[in-house]
Amino acid sequence: MLILISDAFDPGLPAVLKKYGEVTDDKARQAEADVVLIRSKTKVTKEYIDASPKLKLVIRGGVGLDNVDREYAKQKGIIVKNTPEASSIAVAELAFALMIALPNHLPLADASMHEGKWLKKELKRTELYGKTLGILGMGRIGTELGKRAKAFGMTVIAYDPFVKSHELATMVPSMKDLMQKSDYISMHMPLTDDTKGVINKTTLADCKNGAYIVNTGRGKCVIEEDMVEALKSGRIAGYATDVWYSDPPENSPLMGAPNVVMAPHIGAETKENLLRIGVIVDQIVGDFAKGKK
Repeated sequence: MLILISDAFDPGLPAVLKKYGEVTDDKARQAEADVVLIRSKTKVTKEYIDASPKLKLVIRGGVGLDNVDREYAKQKGIIVKNTPEASSIAVAELAFALMIALPNHLPLADASMHEGKWLKKELKRTELYGKTLGILGMGRIGTELGKRAKAFGMTVIAYDPFVKSHELATMVPSMKDLMQKSDYISMHMPLTDDTKGVINKTTLADCKNGAYIVNTGRGKCVIEEDMVEALKSGRIAGYATDVWYSDPPENSPLMGAPNVVMAPHIGAETKENLLRIGVIVDQIVGDFAKGKK
């Protein structure tokens, strides 16, 4: 069995997996691979699958599977797995860090100090304490974020069409209801036909004036031009994002927009998370080697 590690994983993973067969990171050997390990960069499209005649298992180290053509993989008898339980803490901590950075103007404060400026009076802070956090998508990551928000004394509400009740959040009946009530909105939705462009002129108009939005889910859930307009008008006080239409982004209007905090898709990039992903990948490949699906 040939295992191709196509994207960046923990450096120790090849040694862990060699008990199952040969392990390589040489993408030129794609056509020989029985198993391919990917993160966000590699796109397992119809063309990729057709160029991989021996492929039987794709493992996405992470949560979303929008970079895999799952329907075509199924037609070809290829098993597709991911590691959703591994990344929850890493992504939730980044989302919370971004949520702290926005009302404290940390990027501007740091940049201005490096420029020799002293903006003590200009930088007006607000607190998270006592504010309402609205979580869009109350899965594993949303749950971890809810824990942290509660510790900061925030009121937590959530909207998720697949979750009826949750011990950490008051579930609201609609996304519009959440937008209207939230001081902070954190996005943790997968990219689907229903969620693509779900943050747009209409939904942004439902927000409280001066709300903050954090996106560590999927970039294409937001219409960037509409977000820029809302930021310029002051309807949205700040937007923080770790996710983009492409990695890296090309000609994104957010680059020149006010009150934006940006990160280069680092939500899952912690040492601890890569180790957790490696443990789960080992289990999946081990089950596959034993004939389990």
